[in-house]
Amino acid sequence: MIRSRKLCWLVPLYLLVIADANAEERIDLTNQLQPIREEYHFPALAAGMILEGELRAIGVVGVRKHGSEIQAELDDPFHLGSCTKAMTASLIARLVNEEKLRWDQTLAETFPEWKDLMHEGYRRATLVHLLSHRAGAPKMTAGLYPLQGEQQITVLAIDDPRQQRLRAMEIVLLHTPLFPLGENYEYSNFGYTIAGAMAEKAMDESWESLMRRYLFEPLDMKTAGFGAMGTRDTIDAPWQHTMDDETIKPINPGPNSDNPDMIAPAGLVHCSIEDWAKYIQRVLKACRDEKDLLPSEIYREMMDPSSAEPPFGENYALGWELHERKWGAGTVLTHAGSNGMNFSVVWIAPKKNFAVLVAVNRGGKGAPEGVDKVCEMIIEKYLTGE
Repeated sequence: MIRSRKLCWLVPLYLLVIADANAEERIDLTNQLQPIREEYHFPALAAGMILEGELRAIGVVGVRKHGSEIQAELDDPFHLGSCTKAMTASLIARLVNEEKLRWDQTLAETFPEWKDLMHEGYRRATLVHLLSHRAGAPKMTAGLYPLQGEQQITVLAIDDPRQQRLRAMEIVLLHTPLFPLGENYEYSNFGYTIAGAMAEKAMDESWESLMRRYLFEPLDMKTAGFGAMGTRDTIDAPWQHTMDDETIKPINPGPNSDNPDMIAPAGLVHCSIEDWAKYIQRVLKACRDEKDLLPSEIYREMMDPSSAEPPFGENYALGWELHERKWGAGTVLTHAGSNGMNFSVVWIAPKKNFAVLVAVNRGGKGAPEGVDKVCEMIIEKYLTGE
């Protein structure tokens, strides 16, 4: 598996707080975003562009809730969905650096109390198998199978997300994996749930607390949180929306307005577009072998499926999809996220020192296409000059 090496997460002061001087130089994307928002019926749309390693353009347009007149603001949080996965992988990398975890650490080793109970197909599954979707864990992308009926009710009745994860694992790990360990790729929210639980076991601390301590606080991501944005019955943040046919339906924030807390490591982070950009800047700099950041050698291992032993193939590394794009001058990193009520996407081109990130507070019909159109517009206007 990926070999454990020391990571160095020394955060320069200039990364923690973006200077006012930089903010004054930013391009306002409002006028370019508004027509796309209207075309695709997004209540609110936020986008940012990182160029030469800095956040050079940003904009938020629209309203927090469809049918209201309360405008979305730059510091409003948006739901990142599965773009959370890269953050979970980064958290685990930091714990590997502290020798609290190992990339090749197995489920049986982490949970010896379950060793004789869990299916033998899971016992040798490592963090790398889980984070690269190659452990055979259930998808849980539409429903919670194999949790069904009374089992599902019992798990979801638990208030503590950490205990939810443990109880779900006790049930799921009894079942046969979807395929033999490492022999296939199957996108799995529950694989990230298990990886998050392994971090919790190592630190005796919830994944949510670890995310705050190891990522959000060091990067000054003050708007970062988990689950649906805002307060129930109050339009104090962007509400989530579904779209059936041509009908847009606002979803009141509060209990049961997002996916279950147990799968938070797979997709429940929310934050403002600027705070998300702080994290993406960190990834971009690491990929480019810049000083005082996560060592590029380690990050390249995390980004390269062929670095595992044996290599898994496919184009999914740890929290990122890898593709070849001419506009990116080679390999680019990307991920999309949606809980059905929001949609987000990010593209990173290390060789161009460029990234674009977009989020909307509506899922359903046309959301992926509209978000892609924003990405294409920004790439063509500010990167390729087309």
